[in-house]
Amino acid sequence: MLNIKILSLGAPERYAVRRMVTAAYQELLQQYPNQEVSISDVSEAAEIGKVAFTLVLPTLVINGKWSVPGAFQAGKKCLVGCGRQ
Repeated sequence: MLNIKILSLGAPERYAVRRMVTAAYQELLQQYPNQEVSISDVSEAAEIGKVAFTLVLPTLVINGKWSVPGAFQAGKKCLVGCGRQ
């Protein structure tokens, strides 16, 4: 099970990252049909500050590990890589 959190103060930024994560998940399902993913949004500044260095850029957290600050394509590669573990 992959637990994914999308952190950002702005809803449009979270939406963009959610679309990227959803596309990567669909790609991941082709190779790993039983892979489960939980995706949640975090918009509280205090919660974002515990993990991210910036509140402005969206940040992707996968299984509790800070993964990607504002780099969407890298996030897709990271998500697909996490499914192989």
